[in-house]
Amino acid sequence: MLMKTLFISFIMLFSFQLGAQTDYYSKKGVVIEGYDVTSYFDGLPIEGKKQFSSIYDGAEFYFANQVNKEKFEANPEKYVPQYGGYCAYAVGLKSQKIKIDPETYEIRDGKLYLFYNSWGTNTLDLWNKKGAEELKAKADKNWETINK
Repeated sequence: MLMKTLFISFIMLFSFQLGAQTDYYSKKGVVIEGYDVTSYFDGLPIEGKKQFSSIYDGAEFYFANQVNKEKFEANPEKYVPQYGGYCAYAVGLKSQKIKIDPETYEIRDGKLYLFYNSWGTNTLDLWNKKGAEELKAKADKNWETINK
């Protein structure tokens, strides 16, 4: 009976973990091109290093140093980028997963939002011009559908 209970508990935990995985924007297998997600909250995004990596929600994150890695591991939900690190503007406007420029970002309500910025198009500027709060609400809803 005990073995059966443990087996069922394991299956439920494993199923929950699989269901919790987010589709993160990654380049070369590392979330947001290897930038240290904790560094954004210090106001200066910097690239992380492979020797300070951590796996969370099935994805690999890099950190600039051991202190930042430990900060993340103590509270990953605080630092993970919204919408898996895809462009918040594109998720909100078109329900699309679009790559980002890891140095174009916004911290809003204590959360990290990333944006596309290339070829003369800075979607952070568009996000703010077209109404960030409205786009954020749409993006939250759209992400539920496209996060597969």
